Amino acid sequence: MFAGPGPHVFGLPPGADFPARLAEGLLQRLGRQTPEALARVTIFLNTQRMRRRLRACLTASGATLLPRLRLVTELGGDPLLCGPEPAVSGLGRRLELVVLIDRMLRADPSLAPRGALFDLADSLAALMDEMRAEGVDPEAVAALDVEGHAAHWARSQRFLSLVERFFDADARPDAEARLRAATLRLIEGWQSRPPADPVIVAGSTGSRGTTALLMQAVVRLPQGALVLPGHDFDLPEQVWDSMADAMAHEDHPQFRHRRLMALLKIAPGDVSEWTAGAAPDPARNRLLSLSLRPAPVTDQWITEGGALPGLSAATARLTLLEAPTPRAEAMAIALRLRQAVEEGQSVALISPDRDLTRRVSAALDRWGVLPDDSAGQPLPHTPPGRLLRLTARAMGRRLTGPGLLALLKHPLAFAGADRGPHLLLTRDLELELRRHGPAFPDAGFLTAWAEARKEVFAPDWARVICGVLETLLTLDEAPLPVLIARHRAATEALARGADWDAAGDTPWDKAAGIEALLAVTEFQAEAPEGFVLSPLDYPALLDGVLARRAVRDAVLTDERVQILGPQEARIQGANLVILAGLNEGIWPGQPSPDPWLNRKMRAEAGLLLPERRIGLAAHDYQMAAAAPQVVLSRALRDAEAETVPSRWLNRLVNLLAGLPDGGGPTALADMRARGADLMAQAAAVERPLPSAPAVRPAPRPPVALRPARLSLTEIERLIRDPYAIYAKHLLKLHPLSPLRADADARLRGEVVHRVMETLLKAGPLPADSEAAVARLLDVADTVLAQDVPWPVARTVWRGRLARIARPFVEALAREGGTPVLLEEKHTATFAHPPFTLVGKPDRIDLLPDGSLRIVDYKTGKPPGEKEQRYFAKQLLLAAVMADMGAFPQVAGAEVREIVYQGLGADLKAERTVMTPELIAATRDELLLLLHAWAEPGRGYTSRRAVFEVKWPGDYDDLARHGEWDATDAPVPEDVP
Repeated sequence: MFAGPGPHVFGLPPGADFPARLAEGLLQRLGRQTPEALARVTIFLNTQRMRRRLRACLTASGATLLPRLRLVTELGGDPLLCGPEPAVSGLGRRLELVVLIDRMLRADPSLAPRGALFDLADSLAALMDEMRAEGVDPEAVAALDVEGHAAHWARSQRFLSLVERFFDADARPDAEARLRAATLRLIEGWQSRPPADPVIVAGSTGSRGTTALLMQAVVRLPQGALVLPGHDFDLPEQVWDSMADAMAHEDHPQFRHRRLMALLKIAPGDVSEWTAGAAPDPARNRLLSLSLRPAPVTDQWITEGGALPGLSAATARLTLLEAPTPRAEAMAIALRLRQAVEEGQSVALISPDRDLTRRVSAALDRWGVLPDDSAGQPLPHTPPGRLLRLTARAMGRRLTGPGLLALLKHPLAFAGADRGPHLLLTRDLELELRRHGPAFPDAGFLTAWAEARKEVFAPDWARVICGVLETLLTLDEAPLPVLIARHRAATEALARGADWDAAGDTPWDKAAGIEALLAVTEFQAEAPEGFVLSPLDYPALLDGVLARRAVRDAVLTDERVQILGPQEARIQGANLVILAGLNEGIWPGQPSPDPWLNRKMRAEAGLLLPERRIGLAAHDYQMAAAAPQVVLSRALRDAEAETVPSRWLNRLVNLLAGLPDGGGPTALADMRARGADLMAQAAAVERPLPSAPAVRPAPRPPVALRPARLSLTEIERLIRDPYAIYAKHLLKLHPLSPLRADADARLRGEVVHRVMETLLKAGPLPADSEAAVARLLDVADTVLAQDVPWPVARTVWRGRLARIARPFVEALAREGGTPVLLEEKHTATFAHPPFTLVGKPDRIDLLPDGSLRIVDYKTGKPPGEKEQRYFAKQLLLAAVMADMGAFPQVAGAEVREIVYQGLGADLKAERTVMTPELIAATRDELLLLLHAWAEPGRGYTSRRAVFEVKWPGDYDDLARHGEWDATDAPVPEDVP
């Protein structure tokens, strides 16, 4: 197949359809040979997707014998090359390392948080794989001089000495060790008996040491050859020569080819074209090649840029999309994908940003386009994965209301025939938790609540849930296999519900469930028996195990639309390629932090530098950007701040902008104009239909339906926000409390009121202030223990009460009076118009002269004189009720004073002396208000006189506040 002496090294230019051109060149070289000649060819490929695509290209013209298509990673699974002993699994090796790292963190907890156990093990396993692939022994790492480095690196070096046993000859090999051993044995066999048939390594750049060894051995074979992807034939020889230093040039897209040529001792001119066909756009290839020149020779932009012919033609099929946000970017990309499908084009979206690709898939769903996503869905994001993570996070913890409901609302909870009743009970439980709590619903609460229900299913339902919670809550530090078994049992029990045999989904059904079961089973099988772990550390470990797997559902996708990772750019053959997420930190991504070796130590040990990944990503970019039609896409902002364009995109933009003689600025403007057109179309799709904004509501229900009974606090609401009274009493809408109970200002106010009520109901305070303070704090401790389940909040609030305890009890003693009514609800009735006023004063004191003091506690700022005059009528109206004899305990007594008693640090009080004239005036004002609301023409205006513009109303969304503001006149409307 290959004439003449070697080495036989070939390349295909960026943008070429690599599998198709590989098949084309292979068939051309075999020419008129018999069909079995193709079957004698062995081709080593780098990915399974490449193998499938090459097989499809070879059989596109009809049935034929196929060459032996092998993956370079499959050698490690050949028992003839590396023996029958199975390799330790990747998860098993990582769990072995977890044990070592756990001991390290127990000895020195300052090194890393315990939640990083699996991440550290994963990074260490990757380092060990790299050491094997590059042929670096642990002794080389141990011999590094760390005198000039921080103490952290010396500790890392000492820890790495503990993994030397995994490199011993009698140690159980892992996959990378078997691969290297098999590769070396294959090379050894070739040296003694070189194969006469062709052997080709195609699609690899030799970025890993083991693969580079195989490629060197293949080149030495009589009929061995390499076919390099994305080889830049436009790069001058002097640029190739300048890239000898890995420390300075490893981030260049062609550095891996330069390194391979150095290993093979060949010159750039010795790399031949595999087929005679040109790249899809040779002019664009030259432009990209120039834009990616190494930094020391970017002066060539000036010397060679002017010689680039027809920049407008080179960029005619190149679009630059600059979206304002990631969401807008995803929408514009989805629209372009849909257009390609309508035109019958094949299209590939290439991006390392999985959040972006998921947004694009979601946007495509509106048009019924289901793309072929090569990465699948991460297992932790699937329903079984989420259920496993939720139950894991409940281990050893008291569940909050949101935590419990997250479990109960999961689509796999009670997945059998009981699913319907389960959802009804879950809904009612949520309403109960929102209205009354508790913050941490336990088994006792659930059992009592279920027993009070009328549903026959409720007790069994509660029994199952309490059993699951008991299984999870009672877990303590235990061996890892025990934790896994208990976790799995609880998850299955929650999914089973009360009827395991009933039809319905289980955690292990369908593709995602099968993958989750495989993950859990492997986790159980590989878990070290003696490894003891806290249930609080278990969720992070489980997340690491699940994150290693992805799920691809067996559903029919649109093969014309592919979503690929950057490394798959070399195997795509689409007409249109969209490179998305071209921002620094995304493409290229930030190098992963290495907790074991810094950059200099890696270089001295002979390991790969962090820039290697950037160089490989640059190579992927160069190949993808040379496709027939290309869209380069980025978002100008993310959720945090403005973004920085990818260095490669920045280079291309700067190069074009700096070549006015060749029409560079015009070409760049055209690229941006095409992107702007896409953005305009996407904005049009997202733009809502025009509609008139809502008016400021002022509904006018019939007078007979208007509320004839309000509380003291609702009178203020009627003055400030009448619409809230309409929504509550006529529409019967009540705001739900937040599901997550927090130690907020509202709860603090309730607790302080309950402390004062309990304190005074226990009887007169002792005359001794010390004893009175002690009683107050004892009451506070009791109330806080009952009503505040958060230790920090209890401590802080008790401290505040302790600071005001002495001045409060001293003020009570100094002011005199006996509390005769505490937190009791009473009513006062008016005849014309018919109306009932409901009052529940915090405290009414009987003074020595027989008069009354009405007190209301305020944990916030008490209302001032003017606020009381116009809005805060609560205590004034309470005085009116007392004057009408509404409080039986003090009937006939006159009100001398009303007090808004602040319970802040300064115990500020707002006092008003009451007179018969003030009480009569307040009563007249109330009657005037009631008569006004008895007029049919008066509407319940929204936010009539709110305290401040940002004042939050419970019914603002219902009133569509925001489409109107306080300057808009209300629009009355009769409602039935």
